Amino acid sequence: METLGSAPPPASFVQEVLVDDEKDYADLFAAQWPRLYRVARAVADDDATAEDAVQAAFARAYASWGRVRRADRLEAYLRRMVLNEVLGLRRKAWSRRERPQESVDTRIVVADHEEVVTERDRTWAAVRALPPRQRAVIVLRYYEDLSEQQIAEALGCSRGTVKSQASAALASLRRSGAFTPGDDA
Repeated sequence: METLGSAPPPASFVQEVLVDDEKDYADLFAAQWPRLYRVARAVADDDATAEDAVQAAFARAYASWGRVRRADRLEAYLRRMVLNEVLGLRRKAWSRRERPQESVDTRIVVADHEEVVTERDRTWAAVRALPPRQRAVIVLRYYEDLSEQQIAEALGCSRGTVKSQASAALASLRRSGAFTPGDDA
């Protein structure tokens, strides 16, 4: 009996996605996957969605490797592909379903770190409550430390849009108590 996934892909598929230089792609994949996954996870707020988005972006990069490898800034190009996947997946109806959250066992929190952990949890909860585009701007600015121009390029929008999304996000975070006026300076 044949197991699921053990059959080789059709020859036509292999020919369509044949990569000229497998080693370059494999090296890129190994170097970029962890960072791109962290960005996708922070924006998507869901492990499965983040993994799907990064995997789909790398699959698209593999299928178009001849064009993709000629990009001036390959990391930025891949980051944009991943963000487009995350934001695109979030638009689909199936991703709007309620997701169960893991319960937190407060008995294992170390007393010395309790305040830090509580503050971090409160901040991330407020960031997760932001709309996806605002969350992406905040993650790219404060987690990835990108400039407004780099964020605009990654999201495919203008610097003005980045500024307005950041302003709205920070205002929302201030209202929630996650940021105080000096935190965003």
